[in-house]
Amino acid sequence: MNLPPVGLGTMGIDDPETVATALSVGYRHLDTARIYGNESVVGEGLTAWLDKRETPGDAAGADAVSREDVTVATKLWIDDLGADDVGPTARESADLLGVETLDLLYVHRPRGAYAPAETLPELDRLVDERVVRNVGVSNFDPEQLDRAIDVLDAPLAAHQTELHPLFYKPALLDHAREHGYTVVAYSPLAGGRVREIDAVREVAAAHDATPEAVAIAWATAKEPVVTIPKASSERHLRANLAAADLELTADETAAIDAVEREEELFPE
Repeated sequence: MNLPPVGLGTMGIDDPETVATALSVGYRHLDTARIYGNESVVGEGLTAWLDKRETPGDAAGADAVSREDVTVATKLWIDDLGADDVGPTARESADLLGVETLDLLYVHRPRGAYAPAETLPELDRLVDERVVRNVGVSNFDPEQLDRAIDVLDAPLAAHQTELHPLFYKPALLDHAREHGYTVVAYSPLAGGRVREIDAVREVAAAHDATPEAVAIAWATAKEPVVTIPKASSERHLRANLAAADLELTADETAAIDAVEREEELFPE
């Protein structure tokens, strides 16, 4: 699956205008989840942006970018993973998001009603029925990833996991490279804590950049990683999007890799 280096994480976003602004400045990957309670907000923002582009005489509609150019992703929460719940819940998510097809649907966590032999065939069914284009998982360990790959008929498109300078697991990136799927890094700014990391601050000073930009650049340089930082203001949205163009040296990357603190923001 071909995802841009920087997408929009929407946890906590409750204003459709934020989503519409993100799209207007160039975002093409929107990530939400059932548990966030804002699928309708994301859908309203997407619809507003599309409607504006289609308004006759509107300069925003001058270039040919359409719904098909935007990846809309959501996640099934642990209560939605029973065989009888996957299909209806996914269809409800699509309705809330205002789309005919979910571009990427994740298992949010391998907990609760999740049972690989029961849950994953229902995701395959949704692909067959064209309700879903791509299947992903989130917060899995390598053994759980292996099991998912074995059970799914559809290729595993993405694994979403927490990844930032204070916490990442190289083994998960190795697994993704071996099996050919994308790693989607959530919380790449460590909840704002990247500003507290000396190694990140030193690299930022060397590039006349912000610590946030360095954290995103560090993550997106790790193939096959893309990021989904959250931002609300247009200034921060633009800054996060541009951060993927920042190139770090091998020594700078190694210095951030060597940070010893491990702080998982969203443990099980």
